Amino acid sequence: MATTNPLPADDPVFQRLQDQLAWYSQKSRAARKTFKRIKVIEIAAAALIPFLTGQPWTGVTYVIGGLGVMITLLEGLLHLNQYQENWTNYRNTAESLKHEKFLFLARAGAYANAADPRAVLAERTEALISQENSQWVAALQKSAQTTAAK
Repeated sequence: MATTNPLPADDPVFQRLQDQLAWYSQKSRAARKTFKRIKVIEIAAAALIPFLTGQPWTGVTYVIGGLGVMITLLEGLLHLNQYQENWTNYRNTAESLKHEKFLFLARAGAYANAADPRAVLAERTEALISQENSQWVAALQKSAQTTAAK
């Protein structure tokens, strides 16, 4: 039976994995919360417009116009900051890092027969982080091109 020898908490390779896993998890949660909050406000504002349209109140047209402007601004923020894309990309990277952590601790997968599992962990962790960074840069470039084309 194989024994597992988890790295001590102060090992720089394992610490890097833990730090990045925590960072991507936290950023994913923050992007999800922000995205959902903005969408709920947009939905509520959009639902109020037809209701307010039939009201005889003085100034109701300004309120309706303000809601329309608010919806446009919020949608612009969603597009500009890409909260939904960041949420899913960060969650995907966090889950991939978690997967690597468990494989490493179990000495399974790529770590099962590795001469130096610690080196494999470092390489695979950095590859996942680099891949996510490349996707982020590509998304920013695509967003800039889309904005410039308009």
